Amino acid sequence: MESLDRKAMLGHKVRRFRMDTGLSQTEMAAQIGISPSYLNLIEHNQRPVTVPLLFKLGQTFEIDLKAFAEDDDQRLAAGLSEVFGDTLFEGQRVSDREIRELVGAAPAAAQGVLSLYQAYRQLWETAQALAHREGGDGGLEASMTVAPVEEVRDFLQGESNYFDPMERLAEQVWESAALDRDALFAGLRDHIERDHGIGVRIMPVEVMGDTLRRWDHHRRRILISEALLASGRVFNLAVQFVLITERDLLDDLVARAGLCGEEAHGLLRATLAAYFAGALMMPYAPFLKAAQELRYDVELLRRRFGASFEQVCHRLTTLQRPGARGVPFFFLRIDNAGNISKRLSGGGYHFARFGGTCPRLAVHDVFRTPGQIQTQVAALPDGTTLFLLARTLDVIGGGRDPLQPRYAIALGCEWKEAKHLVYADGHDPRRKPAATPAGVSCRVCERLDCTQRAHPPVNHRLRIDDSMRRTQPFDFAR
Repeated sequence: MESLDRKAMLGHKVRRFRMDTGLSQTEMAAQIGISPSYLNLIEHNQRPVTVPLLFKLGQTFEIDLKAFAEDDDQRLAAGLSEVFGDTLFEGQRVSDREIRELVGAAPAAAQGVLSLYQAYRQLWETAQALAHREGGDGGLEASMTVAPVEEVRDFLQGESNYFDPMERLAEQVWESAALDRDALFAGLRDHIERDHGIGVRIMPVEVMGDTLRRWDHHRRRILISEALLASGRVFNLAVQFVLITERDLLDDLVARAGLCGEEAHGLLRATLAAYFAGALMMPYAPFLKAAQELRYDVELLRRRFGASFEQVCHRLTTLQRPGARGVPFFFLRIDNAGNISKRLSGGGYHFARFGGTCPRLAVHDVFRTPGQIQTQVAALPDGTTLFLLARTLDVIGGGRDPLQPRYAIALGCEWKEAKHLVYADGHDPRRKPAATPAGVSCRVCERLDCTQRAHPPVNHRLRIDDSMRRTQPFDFAR
C-alpha cells in the first residue's frame, strides 16, 4: 500500500461504492466499525481513508485494495487542465485548486465535462477540415479518423490495459497446443494446421511486397512475410490465428466496450488480437515472475521470451491482473518527427490529448544513438517524479529502404517504483534524484521559463518587447 501516502482522500470512491451497493451511511458504518458521522466526513474528503480502514473495507466487501486505492483523480484533473486551458475559456481562468475540487466532489460530472470537450474538439476539427476542403488535401477524412483512435485509447486506459479473457485464452492455447517457448512458431503453426485445418506459409518478400501478413480465405492459408524477424513472425501468426478462430469472442468484447462506429470497433478488435499475441508469446505468470526476478531488464526478457523490444515493453504495461500486478508503466511510441503513434497511460504520466509530448523527454534524443537505451529522471509540474528508459526500435521489415519508418519508445513509471528496475541502480533510493523539469505538452505546461517551447501555453498573454531577447522563445505578461 505504498501509494496511499498521497492518495488517501478517497471519499468520492467510498461514497460511490456505498451507493452502488445500496447501503445507507449507518449500515456501512456499522459493518466497518466506525460512526456514521465519521463516514460522512470521509465521504466529503474531510477525513482520509487510513490504511487500517482500507484493509477493513477490503475484508468486509471483498474489494481489490490496490485498485480501490488507485486514484482516478489525477487522470481526470490532467484532462480537465487541458480542457480549461483552451482559448475557448480565455478570460474565465479555472485554477488547479478548482479543478481538483470539481474532480473530488463530482468525478462523474468531471468526466462528463471531459467527454463534452472531446465532442467539441471533434466538431471543431471537422469544421476546420471543411473550411480547407476546396484544396483537395483530404483534410476532412484525416480529421474524422481522430475520434475512433482516441475512443479506443480511452477504453484501454479505463481497463488499465488488462483483458482477462485474452489472457485466459492464451493460457488455454498454450495448454491445448502443448507449446514450447524454444519452438513457439513451429508449435503454433502445427497446432493451427493440425487442429484447425489452416495452412501456414512463409512467403518470399518479392511475393508479399510490403504486406507482412495476409489471410488467404479461399485457400485457408495464413501467409507470413520472410521480411519479419522471428518475433514478428510469431506475433503476426498469433494475431491472424485469433482473428480467424475467435471472432465471436472478439466481437463480444468489442460490443461490450460500447464504442461508437465501425472504425472504433475495428481498431479495438485489432488491438485485442494484438493483445492476445503478446499474451501468447509472454504468458502472464511466467512473464511476471521473470520480470520481477530480472528486475525488468527488457533486453534479457526479450531474449528469454523471443520477443522484440517493443513487444516486451508493451507487455509490461499489461501486468495488471488483480492480486498479481507488476510495476505500473506508461508507454509511448513516437516517430523521428515527434508524432505519437502509440501511447498507454499509467505510471503517473498523463498524455496530452491534442499536440505532441514534452520535448525534454529523453525519447526524443535516442534517434542520435540508435539501439542504445537511455534513462532519465523527469519532474512534472504537479510534483510527480518519473523514471524513464528510452530506445529506438529496429525497423519492421528489414532491407535497405531509406523510407522505412523510424520509431522510438519510452517506458516509464513513478520514481518510487524505480527501485524495482535494474536501470535505476545508479541512483541512491534514499535521496531524491536530480530531475529534468518536464511537462505534458507545451500547450498546457506552466513552465514559462522553458527554452524548448514549441508554442506558448494557452491562457497566457504574450509580451512583445523588441528591446530585448531572452533565451526563452516566448515572454509572457505577468
